[in-house]
Order: sequence, then C-alpha cells, then structure tokens
Amino acid sequence: MESEGAPLNNQREQTSICFKAFMLKNSTKSNLNLYDHFARVLTKVMDERPENVVDVIEDMSHEVKRGLLLDKQSTLRDIPPSPAAQLLAEQQMLLFSRGGGDQEVETPLPNVSEVGFLLEQAGVGLGREETLRVFLALKQLVNSQPLARCRLWGKILGTEGNYLVAEGEYRDEEEGIDEETAEDAEGEPQDDDEEAEIDTLPRSTFKPPPVVPKEDNRTGVNKFTYFVCRESGLRWMRLPTVTPTQITAARHIRKFFTGRLDAPIVSYPPFPGNEANYLRAQIARISAGTQVSPLGFYQFGEEEGEEEDEGARHSFEENPDFEGIPVPEMAESLSTWVHHVQHILQQGRCVWVNLADKPEDDFEEEADEEVKEEADEPEPEVGPPLLTPLSEDAEITTSPPWSAKMSSTLISQFAIAVLRSNLWPGAYAYASGKKFENIYFGWGLKFAGEAYTPTFPTMPQREYTSGPEITEALDPSLEEEQALKAAMEEQKAAQDETEGLGGDEEEDDD
Repeated sequence: MESEGAPLNNQREQTSICFKAFMLKNSTKSNLNLYDHFARVLTKVMDERPENVVDVIEDMSHEVKRGLLLDKQSTLRDIPPSPAAQLLAEQQMLLFSRGGGDQEVETPLPNVSEVGFLLEQAGVGLGREETLRVFLALKQLVNSQPLARCRLWGKILGTEGNYLVAEGEYRDEEEGIDEETAEDAEGEPQDDDEEAEIDTLPRSTFKPPPVVPKEDNRTGVNKFTYFVCRESGLRWMRLPTVTPTQITAARHIRKFFTGRLDAPIVSYPPFPGNEANYLRAQIARISAGTQVSPLGFYQFGEEEGEEEDEGARHSFEENPDFEGIPVPEMAESLSTWVHHVQHILQQGRCVWVNLADKPEDDFEEEADEEVKEEADEPEPEVGPPLLTPLSEDAEITTSPPWSAKMSSTLISQFAIAVLRSNLWPGAYAYASGKKFENIYFGWGLKFAGEAYTPTFPTMPQREYTSGPEITEALDPSLEEEQALKAAMEEQKAAQDETEGLGGDEEEDDD
C-alpha cells in the first residue's frame, strides 16, 4: 500500500507545483499574477468580513487591482501650475475690455500707434503688438491718475525684468503732496534736549558739508512725474522724486537694473536709496542729455525774455509759426536740433543754489567771520542754456556725441530724420515736419568711452600724534609707592611746622 501511495503523492505535488507556477505567471498587460491577486483578495475578505461575500467578491477583486494600479500610474493628474506667460496674458486681457462712454473724451495721450509707426521707420521700437499693449496700459494709467499729459518715455532693460517708463504731468489743481517730501519733513526736527545736556566728553569740531536741497515738484529734475511697470497690464508704480545727492552718486557708479524696485544698490561710493531711487536718477540724467527737438519748435516767452537773461531761462512755449525743417537738412546738420530739457549741474540740480547762505534768524556771527565768508563766496555754476544746439555738445573720446541719418535714402521724399545718441546708447529721436518724438530703449548706462575704473576708496586717516597728554604711564612698583608716600608725609609735616611757627610769631607781636 505504501508503494502504491507514494507515486500518487508525488503526482499531486507535481500537479500543485505546476498549478502554482501557472498562477505565478505575470500578465502581459498589468504585470500582475493570479496567485498574489488571490492572496490579496482573501486577505481583504478576512480583514473586512463583509456579508454575502459571494456577491461582492468581484467588486473586491476590482478594488484590489485598482489600488495596485493607482500606486504606479493614475489616470487622474494634478493640475499643473499656470505658467507665467498664461498669467500675464490673463492680466493683459483686461486691457482689451472696452470702457463705456470714453470715446469722445479728450485724452492726454499722444497717438501711440503713429509714434510706433514712425519709430518703426527709424528702425527702433517695440513692435506693433507690444506697442498696442503699451498704449492700452498708458490709457489705464491715465484713467487712474489725474494727468494733464502722458507719454511713453521708453523701456529700460534689467537682468530679471524690464521697466516700461511713462512720463506724466499732473494737473495744477489735483497734484498731491509728494510722499518722499512728507517723509523728509518728518525726519527734519531734532531734539534740543541733547544740546542742553552737559557733556564732559570732548566734542568733535568736524562740520559735515551742507546738504544740497532738492528741487521742488514741477521744477528742474523733478519737473515731470514718472511711472514704471514691468509688463503691460501690470500695476503702474510711481517713482519718488530725485535728490541732488542721488544724482551725484549715480554719476560715480555703474549698475545693471534687476527689475525689482526694492532691490538694494550695493556700490561704492554708496548710493543713498534703493533701485527705485537709482532708476529715477538715471531717468533724470538721460532726459537731460537726450531730450531734443527741432530748432524753432519751441521759443521763449516774451515776458520771460524781458525779465530774465538767456542763462536763467527755465521754461518755454511752442512756436505757433513753426513750419518744420527739411528732413535732409536735419539729417546732415546737428545745429538744427536743440536741447529742450535743462542741463543738470555738478551740484545735482538744474538751478544752482548757494549753500553759503544762512537763514535770516542766525544773527550771532561775528564781523570777522562775515568778512571771511564774503571772501570765500563760491562762484555760481552756470550750465548751457535751454534750446542750445546739439552742435555745441562736447565730443566723447574723439567720437561725435550724436549720429544723424535719414530713415530711407531710396524714397527720400517720404523719409524721416533719425537722431541717435552716442553718449547714452539707446536714446533716439525722430522728426518729420512738425512732428517729433524722443524715446529710450537700453540698459540705462552711459557710454564710458574707455575701460570703466571704479572709484577708489579714500585714504585711511593718520593716527593721532603721540604725546604726554595721551601716553599711558606704567604702574609704579611697591617701593616707588612707599617712597612717594613718605615724601608726601614729610612735605605735609614741614608745611604744618611752617604754619605753627607763623602762628607763634603773631602771638608774640600781640
């Protein structure tokens, strides 16, 4: 009997092994096998113990299989984040929404489409699509700000983002108080209690140089207000007014813009402000050096000409009798172009101010000091007057400061005169008949002419001269202290003896 049962058991083992091998065979579709699937289904049944297992065994099998597939690959995907281009397009979509009832209202904007077309003839510009978006962005700015005049000043490039710059002028009755001026006014008062305190420590006799006051709004470098945004459709940010200190510091450094207004300016000499202040200083410098117009388009008023001389004129008006200058003549001669923005002096202002003048309340000066001040009175700094021809501009390392040409030599009767600045690469101007425009597309840096050399740090101050009043003495030894004490006691005893003898003599006399 044992001999007959052994082959039967071996046959069953071989059958079970073949059957298990068959169940362990992976599927070509899902990479699963039946043996592991049955094991998982039975485990699920034993864990959950549902009623009527026979009726729900198919559903439980599907759930087990679905759970394995979800771990590896799911048909449900996470929503990918919207790209920056899509977000920008959604914001720019608002520019194309029509506002009701604004077609007949006069706008302070120029015809940006015409300006873009003429700039395209000159070989510069933003392209037709971007020009349209910029025009709609400027329209949005005009609707949010009470501006009497607004135009596209240009575009300044940056390492992380660019700046679209708009130049505007507020209406006389609706211009608010400048925020920076209010902040400066809050920081001006000083505590008088510190001066009243008695300070036994030595006080420094150094007097810092007087701070050059900034020019008021609507005058000098702060004549216009500037707004910037990174892309059309984004929020316009108003730049602060510029100070002479910031302009002076900007002349000694060269920094690329980042595209972030709150970015710090790390430089030497240190710049007093962040990127917004540096951007405003560069805009003032570029405008003063590159804003030009055809000769005769502007003229000085008669009243101003009678009261002030040519060097002190600060304003002008359009000439109604201007008929335009032929394009070939403007392309050949720089004397047909003039500067219509005031020159910035070395002081950082357009109008020189005498820092030696003191307030009228200070009457404690002596006569000698007044004589010295009169002898050291600084000479007023005078720059080139307004409407000075471009032919008088200084050359840059034997290179002309300007380059003029015609937009087309093949069809000269329809060409325009194009002017390019070599001092500020990226500044352009065009003129055609009675129309002209200035614009800037660049990095906001001035042409150095040669290799740029940073400003060297100042020489370190010399150490204080050693003398007996500051020389530290050595501590005396014990023997020296005892000898000094004995000498002082002998001196005191001799002094007391002398006083006693003097008292006895006075008694004898009595």
